[in-house]
Amino acid sequence: MELALLYSGGKDSSLAAHLLDRFYDVRCVTGSFGLTDDWKHAERAAEELGFPFERVELDREVAEEAARTMIDDGYPRNGIQRVHEHALETIASRDADAIADGTRRDDRVPTVSRAQAQSLEDRHGIDYISPLSGFGRHAVDRLVEETFDVQQGPSEEVPKADYEDELRTLIADEHGEGTVNEVFPDHDQTYVHGRND
Repeated sequence: MELALLYSGGKDSSLAAHLLDRFYDVRCVTGSFGLTDDWKHAERAAEELGFPFERVELDREVAEEAARTMIDDGYPRNGIQRVHEHALETIASRDADAIADGTRRDDRVPTVSRAQAQSLEDRHGIDYISPLSGFGRHAVDRLVEETFDVQQGPSEEVPKADYEDELRTLIADEHGEGTVNEVFPDHDQTYVHGRND
């Protein structure tokens, strides 16, 4: 069975791919607005892990809407959530038996409610799977440490292909770097360079 996994090249989506690989033909899919070439980081990570990769184009209007929401809110949560929902809808409409993401039990954002998952399944005739939904951050960290070679550091320094970098770029281009710093709190990100030997 074919499964399209929303993939950033970070630890959570990489662990999700690893867990699902036993049951599905996993294809790592990165959504991009075409604002940067950061999607190539996900492509390299997927290649290192031995998974096929696909880049899908996301709607630029959704990025602009998300950026406005973030600026109005003064934080990224609702904008990131909107983009994640759009990305899931986009990959659900493609050719796969199932879709998945790397959301964890204790994620604040993005999240997928039971109602949203059921709606995706019913409207697109696919299965939605969240293999990390029973895992908290510390459990994921322990599993990742045993499985992958991971780089961790400040978000603006770690290569990755999540929505954040493109949204940062959009906000910086239209409102300046100061606005980016006001919207996005300092936080760490991860990037998977391969499996542990």
